[in-house]
Amino acid sequence: MATARKLPARLHHTAYVSKNLEETRKFYEDIIGLPLMATWCESDMLFGAERTYCHLFFGLGDGGALAFFQFANKSDQELFGPKMPETPFHHIALKVDSDVQKAIEQRLHAAGFTEPRTFVLEHGYCRSLYAVDPDGMIVEFTVDHPDVEKINSTRRADAHAELKRWLGGDHRSNNMYR
Repeated sequence: MATARKLPARLHHTAYVSKNLEETRKFYEDIIGLPLMATWCESDMLFGAERTYCHLFFGLGDGGALAFFQFANKSDQELFGPKMPETPFHHIALKVDSDVQKAIEQRLHAAGFTEPRTFVLEHGYCRSLYAVDPDGMIVEFTVDHPDVEKINSTRRADAHAELKRWLGGDHRSNNMYR
């Protein structure tokens, strides 16, 4: 009998490098509404040199965080700095309810964020508001469909079969919710 695997409890944090921590703070705290929970100013021996940096943590509702670094040394900043791929397929998605999504969308527009820096996709199984942060990272704010439990149950039940079908060359859509 197989033992059940214990899963990680939640995302602790995900980290990125920022060109300008104050611009990053304004975006995530003032516009998006994530509270600045911690600022760590540190120096460590990393990758063969002493690196001095500032590390911000913006809180999420489940106790996790989005974190951002900025380096004191210009060469460290260039070495580790933000290199966001120019594709919407590299992003972080945060679950929100419709009221929170609407409020974020209003604050983004009030702050001058319009297309292409913000856009909405109706996926059928969720509605997603996308925003591009000051460093070019895309952040998605997702509202689940009202039948999310049924939808997730369907996808869990056929996840392996659908992957096998796709990898076998059958690329038909299985999104019946659009």
